[in-house]
Amino acid sequence: MNKTIEIYLQRMYNFIQFSKAYIAKNNPIKIMIETVRGQLKDFLTFDKKMKMAKYRVNYQKYKLDQMQKLIAQNNEHVFLKGRTLNETR
Repeated sequence: MNKTIEIYLQRMYNFIQFSKAYIAKNNPIKIMIETVRGQLKDFLTFDKKMKMAKYRVNYQKYKLDQMQKLIAQNNEHVFLKGRTLNETR
């Protein structure tokens, strides 16, 4: 009976030591606080990120339109020269 209590106490002591080492190494409370802080920061800066994304999309649209205008100026397509094509018929 006394031996089983000693084994039980030794296992409990080992578990406490492993738990203590795990918490010292990983610190789940600190990780949770950092995660919440990061999520809060992302939430508060969401409007700024959305605005920057809209600016980037609009700039890409502008560049695409400029490229299409340059292509249209340098190529003589039927859809651009419809009046002259109809006049020559």
